[in-house]
Amino acid sequence: MAGQALLTLGPVLFNWPVEKWADFYARIADEAPVDRVCLGEVVCSKRLPFYNDVISEAVERLEAAGKEVVLSSLALITLPRERKAGAGLAKDEEHVIEVNDLTMLRYLEPGRKIAVGPLVNVYNEGTLSWLAGRGAKHVCLPPELPIASVESLAKAGAALDLDTEVWAFGRVPLAISGRCYHARIHKVSKDSCQFVCGLDADGLPVKTLDGGDFLAINGVQTLSFAYGSALGELDILTQAGVNSFRLSPHDCDMVAVAELYRQRLDRKISGDEAQANLAALLPEAEFANGFLFGDYGAEMVKKAERQVA
Repeated sequence: MAGQALLTLGPVLFNWPVEKWADFYARIADEAPVDRVCLGEVVCSKRLPFYNDVISEAVERLEAAGKEVVLSSLALITLPRERKAGAGLAKDEEHVIEVNDLTMLRYLEPGRKIAVGPLVNVYNEGTLSWLAGRGAKHVCLPPELPIASVESLAKAGAALDLDTEVWAFGRVPLAISGRCYHARIHKVSKDSCQFVCGLDADGLPVKTLDGGDFLAINGVQTLSFAYGSALGELDILTQAGVNSFRLSPHDCDMVAVAELYRQRLDRKISGDEAQANLAALLPEAEFANGFLFGDYGAEMVKKAERQVA
């Protein structure tokens, strides 16, 4: 791959207090070795008013630190207020908009430079080509794709002058719904939810009937229980043509996480050492890379067992 791979920090998917949200981006601006930062509300439009007034301050600080800022759209636009918010977001012509729901394209002029988030189903070269024709210059592929598919799409992306990104860290987004699981579990309605999703800074773990760890819920979003980690596969993925890796914010030391990924991309540490250090940073977390090998997504495929799917 020509040039150094980039690190992208995805948007905060969880309902964090505004002070925590602002402090998080201030530290990312000052300390994290990431090249691109996506920020904005992706999961639930009801959360946005809590921190909408501090977004511009975060953007200014990130850009002053030399980081590219991308503004992320909602993943499911259904209500009038959400359509209005999407139209308002599109009016910001100074920044690239990350499309997480194709409804956003209604508000973006054809040919305007855009990014495409991992919640949009980009599974083949035809879709990638269509999005490039619509203005896409940066596409984060869905995290469930195996390496062989990623390689095919990265090759097609290079021909289209488009950056190809993969999910490299964090609980994997699996689904988005019109129903709020957090509200239901706390026996409140979605309209009067009391923002109970804010009780779980990294999502609420869900167990099977047998007591096994299964998923995590984040309001209307379903995530994997395990944290996706591509630390051991960064070499394979860069060789496949991937030129950007996405780190999804969690309630942990994300500066240290970003530093591990940068050290690995710079070949200063091995994949095994990097993964061991990541496990030490998040001692209670389980990690998975199964999707990349065409295996169960929740599996952590060990080096000796790897076969590129």
